[in-house]
Amino acid sequence: MLATTGEGTLAPWDPTAVLVTEGIYSHVRNPMITGVLIVLLGESLLLGSLGIFLWAIAFTAGNTYYFRHSEEDGLEKRFGDAFLDYKRNVPMWFPRIRPWKKVE
Repeated sequence: MLATTGEGTLAPWDPTAVLVTEGIYSHVRNPMITGVLIVLLGESLLLGSLGIFLWAIAFTAGNTYYFRHSEEDGLEKRFGDAFLDYKRNVPMWFPRIRPWKKVE
C-alpha cells in the first residue's frame, strides 16, 4: 500500500510522496505498531508475564513519544492540512470501527 498508493516506503531515504489514508490506514494511523502492541499484550496474558506487560507499556510510551514529537511533525510539514485532518479523524493506536473517508 505504501509503495503503490504512497509512492514510497517506510524507509527514511524513500518516504511516501502521497499521504496514505485508505485500507488499514483509514482505521488506525500506525497499524504495524498497533499489531506489535496486540502481540505483546497477548503474550503477557498468555504467559502471565509481568515483564512482557511492562515491556508493552514501555514500547507504547516510547513509540507514542517518537510518533508525536518526530514522525507526526514531519508529516505535518510534508502534507499540511491533509495530515492534520487525517490526524483529527483517525486514532493513533486503537482502530476505528468504520473506516474514515476524507472529504474532497
